[in-house]
Amino acid sequence: MPTKEIIRDWFIELQQHICSNLEEADGRGKFQTDAWERAGGGGGISRVLTHGSIIEKGGVNFSAVWGPTPEPVMKSMNVEGGSGSEFFATGISIVIHPVNPMVPIIHMNTRYFEMSNGTWWFGGGIDLTPHYIDHDDARHFHQTLKAVCDRHHPSYYAEFKKWADDYFFIKHRNETRGVGGVFFDYLKETNDFTKASRFEFVKAIGSAFAPLYTFYMKKNSSLRYSDNEKRWQQLRRGRYVEFNLVWDRGTKFGLDTDGRTESILMSLPPHAQWVYNYQPAPDSPEQKTLDLLKKDVNWLV
Repeated sequence: MPTKEIIRDWFIELQQHICSNLEEADGRGKFQTDAWERAGGGGGISRVLTHGSIIEKGGVNFSAVWGPTPEPVMKSMNVEGGSGSEFFATGISIVIHPVNPMVPIIHMNTRYFEMSNGTWWFGGGIDLTPHYIDHDDARHFHQTLKAVCDRHHPSYYAEFKKWADDYFFIKHRNETRGVGGVFFDYLKETNDFTKASRFEFVKAIGSAFAPLYTFYMKKNSSLRYSDNEKRWQQLRRGRYVEFNLVWDRGTKFGLDTDGRTESILMSLPPHAQWVYNYQPAPDSPEQKTLDLLKKDVNWLV
């Protein structure tokens, strides 16, 4: 059975693997490494790349933190730890904001959480946020994730795809953040799944990240774009900020556990815009993208 130390060490290896692949694909940018410690226990390694040839700002963050379980965390996760309950949490969190608006934003998080009372689970997700939705790119993303899911259980893709549609939804805008992906949480041991099998699935999702995103970097980074498309990119980044600050569980968890603020807010883009009551022109590429930001789209067809 994988221990928390084995899981933690794999996340550290994944961070290095992803950073190396992104640097190679970017060709210019290099990750800066920033190790930090948490006063309550544990710490992490934040790795951030800025001003690359393809990546404007990207972060690949690892953390392993522990200590007394904060009451807001137990309440939000609907778990009972009792007085003196301790937690351990480790994982990797990634957000990449590209220079070219034809390259999508991508996010991934894979994590493990356990408590001193024996409770444990895995969680995570990976989703794609194009500034302009391209059906072929969305199809490739979902086909890749479905293949990963299908290798581990036939129910995973449909279940986790719907979960992503529901989770990555900006309720106050009534639109999805992008084309979704997969999202899962509270993956525990059951009659059908062992801790080892759950971990293997999480590893497979993590390992899919670098090939997926470097594909879009190579395919789309040389596409031409105008000032209008750059402005639209910044408006869509504004939506990304709204989701992360208002709805994202990871942001709330990090702040509730006294995590490092700079690392928690690494996901925010370097530049974004909010234009009052902005309405794209009818039948424009921008409006067509908005029309597709809906739940339950079958991107496989």
